[in-house]
Amino acid sequence: MSEMREVAAAGGGSALVHESSYVDDGASLGRDTRVWHFCHVMAGAVIGEACSLGQNVVVMPKVTLGRNVKVQNNVSLYEGVRCEDDVFLGPSMVFTNVLNPRSHVSRKHEYRETLVKRGASIGANATIVCGHDVGAYAFVGAGAVVTRSVPDYALVTGVPARVVGWMCECGERLDLPARPASGERAACAACGTRYVAGAEGVRRAD
Repeated sequence: MSEMREVAAAGGGSALVHESSYVDDGASLGRDTRVWHFCHVMAGAVIGEACSLGQNVVVMPKVTLGRNVKVQNNVSLYEGVRCEDDVFLGPSMVFTNVLNPRSHVSRKHEYRETLVKRGASIGANATIVCGHDVGAYAFVGAGAVVTRSVPDYALVTGVPARVVGWMCECGERLDLPARPASGERAACAACGTRYVAGAEGVRRAD
């Protein structure tokens, strides 16, 4: 029977790592984080508290994950990726860190950073082209290809991804058009949180 083993966590307490996974010396795991089957967390990776790495996840050096980041199966986090607290990364979604890769040309000095801000969700099989940030509480639909930065609270879908609506922090779609007029308001039907549109997108009204 396969088992989870306890390992020391950064700052005290422990994390759980499946016996089939590798956590290299020099990697940092936060308290109550769980690393499931067939994962590899490399030296220099920093993973916050209460995170979950699903099956077959690779975390490269210099990647940082905040608190309560959920990484689903078959996701590779390459150097240059940073995720803030409460981020959700769906199954088999893809990050990149080089714009013009060639097997015979080293591009290690050209890695581009990607920041996924607090509370954002990225759907299954979506691709985030490096150098583009995903805004706070944004929602990237399944299979979308992100080729430009995503605003806070935006719902983006398609290839290339385009803003098609706006999302509440609780994950429900807001009753706002893709291009709302400045000052246009909406309240979430599920939780009641209020939002207002401005020149740069949508924000909480309170």
